[in-house]
Amino acid sequence: MSSHDVFAAVDLGASSGRVVVGRVGPDAFDLTEVHRFANRPLRLPSGLHWDIGGLYREILDGLRAAAAHGPRSVGIDTWAVDYGLLDATGALLGLPHHYRDTRTDAVAPAVVEKVGAAELYAANGLQFLPFNTVFQLAAARGGAQPAAADTLLLIPDLIGYWLTGERGAEVTNASTTGLLDVTTRKWSAPMLAAAGVEPSLLPPLRVPGSRIGPLLPEAAEQTGLSGVEVRAVASHDTASAVAGIPARSERFGYVSCGTWSLAGLELPAPVLTEAAREANFTNELGVAGTTRFLRNIMGLWLVQECLRDWGLTDAALPGLLAEAAAAPAFASLIDAGDARYMPPGAMPERIAAHLRETGQPVPEGPEGRGALLRCVLESLALAHRDTLRRACALADREIEVVHLVGGGARNELLCQWTADALGLPVEAGPVEATAIGNIAVQSHAPDSPEDLAHLRALIHRTQGPRRYEPSGDRASWDAAAARLGLR
Repeated sequence: MSSHDVFAAVDLGASSGRVVVGRVGPDAFDLTEVHRFANRPLRLPSGLHWDIGGLYREILDGLRAAAAHGPRSVGIDTWAVDYGLLDATGALLGLPHHYRDTRTDAVAPAVVEKVGAAELYAANGLQFLPFNTVFQLAAARGGAQPAAADTLLLIPDLIGYWLTGERGAEVTNASTTGLLDVTTRKWSAPMLAAAGVEPSLLPPLRVPGSRIGPLLPEAAEQTGLSGVEVRAVASHDTASAVAGIPARSERFGYVSCGTWSLAGLELPAPVLTEAAREANFTNELGVAGTTRFLRNIMGLWLVQECLRDWGLTDAALPGLLAEAAAAPAFASLIDAGDARYMPPGAMPERIAAHLRETGQPVPEGPEGRGALLRCVLESLALAHRDTLRRACALADREIEVVHLVGGGARNELLCQWTADALGLPVEAGPVEATAIGNIAVQSHAPDSPEDLAHLRALIHRTQGPRRYEPSGDRASWDAAAARLGLR
């Protein structure tokens, strides 16, 4: 790498996507967002799908805007678990399903019963989530598309294939499928059998930092990018976000907070104990041979869906947060991990129904929106506390600080209440941790813990996270956690 080089990151989230250009040097890590676009799923008679063609068109537009900056390479990260099927000619067989589609709801328990929960966890190390790829494939078994399929590509690999013509599966995202053996880091024959998948359907595995290939002539012409290659990054967006954490020691926990809150630890090896399985923790692969030991929590999805139901935009959030700060503490609490909150729609009503079921006060009408938001944010902070405390106990590890990255780092109440709930300092930011992690892997290709530490030192010097010290009444947080049966 020269003194300052430029890289482009394609970062697709569940509700929006963007293309970001990064300028990286010995003491510089500057980001410029060149294109942002909405990610709107499609509800069709066949279920909930991603508009993958529309997303690809927006990506090409973003790369065209990035071309003016002269990037050396492009990296792609997206959400996990979802996939497209290609036929023998390379054509896409239908629109990829959205992980929130309900077709796996009945199938997932049947697969677990057939294979055995302990056997599944021993192989793939994953938290039980009904939308994991292994269950999606089991639900699709016997359909016309799987019968005609030649290759399965996860979403970032599918985009990479359209840009380069090269097929593969990047390991951090592959580890979310349930089809990868988390110990050997290879495709698992027993898991493929459980999903009814032929091994030939899955492409070769890639590691973050490896070269995928140059842009196809058509892609180069459409984007104006000449002599540019696509590189494998940590293509699961959470893996990129964790790579972008500005940690200064190994004794940290993290919360990657966006639509989901993913809270956990970075470890040298998976934790595959029965206790970890019963606590529903997941072991996903990270960069430089690490394991992300974590659990999924609903995250800002709860807030986003409340705003949508109220007909409000993000512009209304500062006022609502001020009302939340003034509302009574711990008046009402919910379990932020409850599956009832996973589907879209009618979020305030579902929260209110839970509060009524548990005999708690229900904030009513527009004047109660601040109190409802306080209920959500305090409940999220308690979920962060519970998850990180359980992770530390299961991994026999102590932490000194929590890094909260992603969009949630902008939410001062959530950051402060997470610090208060845990009794630990929270370092918030960068908000753009996913794009930073994507670009950092392109620029440095870390393949050891020492490389990763060096990279994170650069991120800390250039991004400057905001520190929140714990304050408030610890006994009140302990009592609130006890009300929910949390640690």
